[in-house]
Amino acid sequence: MVVAINCRHLTQQKLEGFGTYTIELVIRWIKEYKTVNFILIFDREPTVDLPELHNVKKVVIGPPTRHPLLYWIWFEWVIPRVLKQYKATVFFSPDGYNSLRNKIPSVITVHDLNFEHNPADLPKVLSWYLRKFIPLFVEKATRVLTVSEYSKLDIVQCYACPSEKITTVYNSANEIYHPLTDEIISATRSRISNNRPYFLFVGSLHPRKNVQRLITAYQRLNNPSVDLVIVGSAMWRDHHITIDPSCVHRIHFLGYLTQKELAEVMGSALALTYVPYFEGFGIPMVEAMRCGIPILAANTTCLPEIAGDAAIYCDPFRVQEIQKGLEELIENTVLREQLVENSKKRGNKFSWELAAKQSWEVIFTTANT
Repeated sequence: MVVAINCRHLTQQKLEGFGTYTIELVIRWIKEYKTVNFILIFDREPTVDLPELHNVKKVVIGPPTRHPLLYWIWFEWVIPRVLKQYKATVFFSPDGYNSLRNKIPSVITVHDLNFEHNPADLPKVLSWYLRKFIPLFVEKATRVLTVSEYSKLDIVQCYACPSEKITTVYNSANEIYHPLTDEIISATRSRISNNRPYFLFVGSLHPRKNVQRLITAYQRLNNPSVDLVIVGSAMWRDHHITIDPSCVHRIHFLGYLTQKELAEVMGSALALTYVPYFEGFGIPMVEAMRCGIPILAANTTCLPEIAGDAAIYCDPFRVQEIQKGLEELIENTVLREQLVENSKKRGNKFSWELAAKQSWEVIFTTANT
């Protein structure tokens, strides 16, 4: 059995959603299934360390996929050639892209359809490409994986895709996330927020993440005793965030952090404030749960499905509701303590080991039908 995997998101200096998802699954598979040959396909030299095992072949072949035209060339011409050359049994693509010229079974993961519901959130050419080709990729795929029941239903409804073709497999969080000691929390707050407790946002600074409304709600707090920390990088150069000058010293932008750095920042937060208006899963919420951190989440899309009773909820489009949620987390210590306990329990429901096993079952079945 030869499994070819699109690993183009493992070539970025800063692994985010697709890259994290890919590496968590792929490393587990190649270590567990040593009788399977894995062809890992990159469009540039990888930036992550992968096990050097006899059953792993790394194929680096361009062009680098930095524009929709280059996506089309890579998936429609390069990928079929690689699959044929290495006699692949099945092709797995963790970012939802597929090859329409591919002649072997394929499994793709479609994380969410924000580009269908909010096309203006993306650059015009990319938005057009996704709305044009993702439906075709889903139709072409033998099986589709997704990361929440919300996303599964959305794919069924948007693309008239048979429900039985789609399997939901939840994401998880790295094992490095866990409750921290008081000493580590104190040192972390001293380093990043002048010894003050803080709300935390984690994610790319993408319009759908709703960071501007979160900041606006935070700025409306009456003499807040809590700072706001933003972790993540801007996805598009033209996406700007406005901050009131009077609040600049209380809002801290940390940019991209390594997993180790983020685990300390997450575990030292008063609460995670995660209010995107569209989401397919929301890995930062599981990271917060693993750390025993309360959550303020949006009441939309998949977020209540994932966070459950570990969060309080607000309408992400209403700044006043976000503000109310922040005030409740500051003032209601009994609520915070209950959310901490709920977070610890719920965080244990998500596992990358389980995700890898369930995803592999789909790939194995697809390759052998």
